[in-house]
Amino acid sequence: MQQTSPAGAAPAPAATAVAALVVGECATALWQVDPVERLRRELAARGVRDLRRDPAELPHPTGRVVVLRTDFVFDPILVRALLETPGLALLATDADEVAGANVEAGSAAGVAAAIAAGRLTGAAARGLGLTPRAPAEASGAYRDALRKRETPYLLRASGDRRTLERRLFGGAYKGVTDAVTKYLWPEPAFWATQACVRLGLTPNMVTFASLLLVGAAFYWFAAGQFALGLVAAWLMTFLDTVDGKLARVTVTHTKFGNVFDHGIDLLHPPFWYWAWMLGLQATGAAPPDALAMLAVIVGGYVLQRVEEGVFIARHRFELHVWQRFDSLFRLVTARRNPNLVILTAALLAGRPDLGFAAVAWWTAICLAVHLVRLLQAEAARRVRPPRSWLDR
Repeated sequence: MQQTSPAGAAPAPAATAVAALVVGECATALWQVDPVERLRRELAARGVRDLRRDPAELPHPTGRVVVLRTDFVFDPILVRALLETPGLALLATDADEVAGANVEAGSAAGVAAAIAAGRLTGAAARGLGLTPRAPAEASGAYRDALRKRETPYLLRASGDRRTLERRLFGGAYKGVTDAVTKYLWPEPAFWATQACVRLGLTPNMVTFASLLLVGAAFYWFAAGQFALGLVAAWLMTFLDTVDGKLARVTVTHTKFGNVFDHGIDLLHPPFWYWAWMLGLQATGAAPPDALAMLAVIVGGYVLQRVEEGVFIARHRFELHVWQRFDSLFRLVTARRNPNLVILTAALLAGRPDLGFAAVAWWTAICLAVHLVRLLQAEAARRVRPPRSWLDR
């Protein structure tokens, strides 16, 4: 799972807030990250590294300042909205009470005092020239980075810690992905992520463990020890989910982690399919046209990635979120996890060779489906630019 920046996030433009001021007191640490540190990390991910606790310490006499209450848990997309929207006053979900605002540096001290005391209501904010907005109004529900629609959360940190942590974990999960990741992994990944936090493991440590499992699966596949290889492969795919969630809930994503994780995800599947063919040859179970099957699987994998890249270049969003059909097809399309399901089922049936052939056929079918969708999008573009069904 790619260790991306916070959901729907992008670095804030230079013209937005240059500093942040956090007010209030809160001792609730979520995923073992205290409220001030969480805000610091989320702001730093968007280029704002000047965070203060005292208005008197603000070094900028002019410009914009974002004021944030520490006793609220902000959806990362709301932090982005506050940074990028001058005059925005973000209202609590359950009360007419401002939890954060983007203000002029000169008025930051007064606004911060009112926010900290819980005295800044929507009406009072309007009187100060601010624009009060509920979370759902302050930011759109579409999360491009996580391929889903979801109302942004603004939670009181005084709530149940486990409930809050589950909400943050759920917010870090992608909406459009394969069926294994979407339906099988969430609950065990939640507990595994908690274990990683307790043990002090970083996302890059988890990604490195998954890299070791990539090598182990390759070795066992090539030796014809398919059962051991599949155990290693499935553990790798599980950790591939955990590392991304760990990065998001602890706000510890890095550029290196993104490249490291995404690079492994992109490169290892063809080597596994090659190793599976070598294992079939080593055990005398390889079909006569095994090399042709491998060419279809690897070539189809590469060409599908090309198709997806062309779609993004042409339409500025991913193919799998164009229409509902595409999101449903992503559940089973010929990527690593669905292909592992096929190979596992075939091995349980005692026919690893048929599993290899089935992956080749399914890859060719998916390649054709994506090509048709690419052509259909080009035809639709002549009438109006295609748009994701999640962004409507």
